[in-house]
Amino acid sequence: MHILVCGGTGCKASQSELIKANFTDKLNEYGLADEIQVVSTGCFGFCEKGPIVKILPDNTFYTQVTPEDVAEIVDEHIIKGRKVERLLFIDPETKETVGDSKGMEFYKKQIRIALRNCGFINPENIEEYIGRDGYAALGTCISEKTPDEVIKTVKDSGLRGRGGGGFPTGLKWELTRKSVSDQKYVVCNADEGDPGAFMDRSILEGDPHSVLEAMAICGYCIGADKGLVYIRAEYPLAIERLKIAIDQAREYGLLGDDILGTGFNFDVEIRYGAGAFVCGEETALIHSMEGKRGEPTVKPPFPAEKGYNGKPTNVNNVETFANIPVIINKGAEWFASIGTEKSKGTKVFALAGKINNVGLIEVPMGITLREIIYDIGGGIKDGREFKAVQTGGPSGGCLTKSFLDTPIDYDNLVAAGSMMGSGGMIVLDDSDCMVAIAKFYLEFTLDESCGKCTPCRIGNKRLHEILEKITNGNGELEDLNRLRMLSNVIKDTSLCGLGQTSPNPVLSTLDNFYDEYLAHVTTHKCLAGQCKALMHYSIDAERCTGCTLCFRNCPVGAISGEKRSPHYIDQSICIKCGVCIGKCKFDAVLIA
Repeated sequence: MHILVCGGTGCKASQSELIKANFTDKLNEYGLADEIQVVSTGCFGFCEKGPIVKILPDNTFYTQVTPEDVAEIVDEHIIKGRKVERLLFIDPETKETVGDSKGMEFYKKQIRIALRNCGFINPENIEEYIGRDGYAALGTCISEKTPDEVIKTVKDSGLRGRGGGGFPTGLKWELTRKSVSDQKYVVCNADEGDPGAFMDRSILEGDPHSVLEAMAICGYCIGADKGLVYIRAEYPLAIERLKIAIDQAREYGLLGDDILGTGFNFDVEIRYGAGAFVCGEETALIHSMEGKRGEPTVKPPFPAEKGYNGKPTNVNNVETFANIPVIINKGAEWFASIGTEKSKGTKVFALAGKINNVGLIEVPMGITLREIIYDIGGGIKDGREFKAVQTGGPSGGCLTKSFLDTPIDYDNLVAAGSMMGSGGMIVLDDSDCMVAIAKFYLEFTLDESCGKCTPCRIGNKRLHEILEKITNGNGELEDLNRLRMLSNVIKDTSLCGLGQTSPNPVLSTLDNFYDEYLAHVTTHKCLAGQCKALMHYSIDAERCTGCTLCFRNCPVGAISGEKRSPHYIDQSICIKCGVCIGKCKFDAVLIA
């Protein structure tokens, strides 16, 4: 019997390590420590219901487990064979308990390829990875296939880069292989910095060997003996498990010199980033690894010709690499049978925002937004109305309910005014102001721009100033034309992908929520009631009983009035913090 405890970052923050320790202690009390193994795994994906504990072999799935629940699980389930019903998932539709993850709507439409081992193995034990066909693909490639044969398999699979650009992976490998040099490099881009994105980090936390194996396969194909993983230093758990995996792979002869006795040499090092979003762009990433300022350069030459230290370099992100071993083991045709005509396979998304089932999901290309949001995501929180979904992070756009039935793939998202990006998917409801959302993403871009090119450095600053003006109630109709014109100039003239896509949130919200922009500049009202400068707090004299709760809790003393008499809000002092609304028991505080 195995007890699997989620060891991803989110669950660790909710005491999953203590849960594991309590299981170990309790099993020792019963003398069962040798018979039952307690394993810390990677992310199960269902983050909304974490920490998660899974019991094998009966596949019982316990949700929102606390350290105090451990004794009951051991006493009832392990000793007496009775499931702890109160910790099982409750289906929101049927109100019945579901004890197996296979019966949960959250998992039914998922196909786990990149996430195949996350939540199933101990990521710090190479033998568990090997037990699930780990390193079999590497052995096949270096002992039975030529580099050109392997590249053809990757090309035939239709795998496209999962980092945002969607460039065909096999073609990128082929171009790097054709470059002539005495030294080549394989780089894994693990610099995941989109707001709300945690796909690559979770793969490295839950299945680091899949990435190392794929990097070695890539090295064999392109003629490289050196691999570099560029990861931001703020991901300590991913770094720790990656280090353990590298050491274990070397010990087992799967990294280093003469791998599996074939004469093929390949080793991996870790390079740390300081958390600059622009370093997700491959040339900026390479400069950062070289110890230079993380700025992009004009392409061509592409890294496949002149990359790290001026040598041919292949750069793929974590999720892209995680697909490679499965493609080799199961074949290009199998992978290509999943997805759409131009977007094969699956995509991992970090589903977040105003959604009931926040989590990490992997779905086939071609699935619709409706299926993700309502079937997998469980709909909008608190029964509110769906308003939009932001895909592609700061580089993407906001899609309205009219796009809910659009099949998700690279081309369809671009045609809809957004993009795939690395896989962030943030759901918004009717309480969100779309002008403010556009401003939020632009603020992020401003902070993360390297400042090398004028359109991005200055143009985005001007865009932000216009949005500030609008959300502060000082906007004019002409500002809406200025937003669109300037956005298009920035897209057309910026040096790298960060600047070229930074206006996307502005343009997509202008296209899909023009009425909200119009209300901000004509009637100076925020339809969602989110822009503080456009909000007007008042107290209804007929409802106010003079209880003084609002008066006593106002942090700036903006409320005045006598006991048992209607109170008044001084608009010149009010900071629109909302404390008075929360404290009033009579719904007397109004917002206009």
